[in-house]
Amino acid sequence: MPWQELRITTESTQAERFSDALFDLGALSVSVEDAAAGTDAEKPIFGEPGEPVDQMWENSVVLALFDEDIDTSLIVIAASNTLQLAVPPYDVVRVEEQDWVRLTQSQFNPIPISDRLWITPTWHECPDAGAISIQLDPGLAFGTGSHPTTRLCLKWLDSNLAGGEKLLDYGCGSGILAIAAIKLGAASAAGVDIDPQAMTASRQNAEQNAVEVAFYLPDTEPTDTYDVVIANILTNPLKALAPMLAAKVKPAGRIALSGILAEQADDVIAIYSQWFAMNAPQQEDGWVCLSGIRK
Repeated sequence: MPWQELRITTESTQAERFSDALFDLGALSVSVEDAAAGTDAEKPIFGEPGEPVDQMWENSVVLALFDEDIDTSLIVIAASNTLQLAVPPYDVVRVEEQDWVRLTQSQFNPIPISDRLWITPTWHECPDAGAISIQLDPGLAFGTGSHPTTRLCLKWLDSNLAGGEKLLDYGCGSGILAIAAIKLGAASAAGVDIDPQAMTASRQNAEQNAVEVAFYLPDTEPTDTYDVVIANILTNPLKALAPMLAAKVKPAGRIALSGILAEQADDVIAIYSQWFAMNAPQQEDGWVCLSGIRK
């Protein structure tokens, strides 16, 4: 069965209100994109969870999916009347029925991390039969290897693990870093996350990769110390957690931190320098990975 995708262009300040109104009028799904996406004027927006974003796109496109027999022109008028706004520019695109599973899978290909490390979805073969391959599919938790922060952490592990380390992945998400650590020679790895769905995803991913990793919610985590602690979270949580994370690193042990925008690096370095001799940041696409050795 085909569908209709209604595309409304509006000021970004009104996009969320239109999204809510379209849901109330029977939209099957709604999303919001930068109206300038794919052009030189496209502007990425970054922010910390729970905090307001300083800037927004000038204009947004609200994308709403409807059944094919819905009169979308009446939907736009009804939404505008509800919000007491003028009818915005819009168009409608026919969306044909297709194999959505195959379409989704086609968007995820093997990701090279280094000469010897790849992230490979289960529906692909690793392009290098002799490489270390982490089998990972998109799922409920963050961390597939496609985001710069995850790649930075994986590259750091690949370059810095000598083998035999005891490692903690704090904010483990999908478990990818702990899984990679074991495959790269760590003696043991543990993962901690506040999200129960991350626990489910991490355990499934570890089993899929035939590695043994212990995953915990924060209140069940053992009070251990580690040779390596890695945390791919965001700047504000990393600042707040600094004393706790530092306490988990053994003397002369190492820490690696990511989820940090380049312009935030100096603030994080200043805090962690209380406990660590910090190295120069490693950067990719505006994100950095910071690392240091416990004093």
